Amino acid sequence: MRLVLLGAIFAAGLAAEWRSDFPVDPNNLGPTGENQYFVLTPGHTLHFVEGKVRRTMTVLRKTLVIDGVECGIIEDREEKNGKPVEITRDYYAVDRSTGDVYYFGEDVDIYKGGKVASHKGSWRSGVGDAKFGLMMPGTIKVGDRFMQERAPKQKALDRSEVIATGEKIVTPAGTFECVHMRDSSPIERGSDDKWYAPGVGLVKDGKAVLVKPGR
Repeated sequence: MRLVLLGAIFAAGLAAEWRSDFPVDPNNLGPTGENQYFVLTPGHTLHFVEGKVRRTMTVLRKTLVIDGVECGIIEDREEKNGKPVEITRDYYAVDRSTGDVYYFGEDVDIYKGGKVASHKGSWRSGVGDAKFGLMMPGTIKVGDRFMQERAPKQKALDRSEVIATGEKIVTPAGTFECVHMRDSSPIERGSDDKWYAPGVGLVKDGKAVLVKPGR
């Protein structure tokens, strides 16, 4: 009984600290669009470099219906020395009324020796206990904390916090005034810092920096 009570107290504290309830009207959700810091327009492409690792994020022109919602797809391709390391297809929908961008899951291909070795980290909203999360709010407020992933059985529980706005970030692609986000997970140690620029999206992810935006 004591363990159950402690678990309930922990869950209540977690819910109070990180937003995890996102009441939305599915009729307002669409597969394309953008808010100030997130672009879901087909053809939008971002190129990153971190040492020998090259990463390309591309908004695809096709869509996929997940949990009853038509979602846009961003292909996130990571390569090292010209060979694939991980290719992920992330699924998003934009709320036309608020500008909020919701995250409906991901399909992950992890490579070893040039072949797909696993799909660890894959999840989709509506499958099992998984539910969509909030990727990027349409209105940014410093201190805002929210769940991006809500898939406990798949161990996908990423969350994000708005650390600051107006931070200057210099990259090979240019100098940007950014919102600073910090991603973490209640089941993993550490955190990842990311910076997003208006009209561009992600420009710095840890040590990976944007070298070329475009379409």
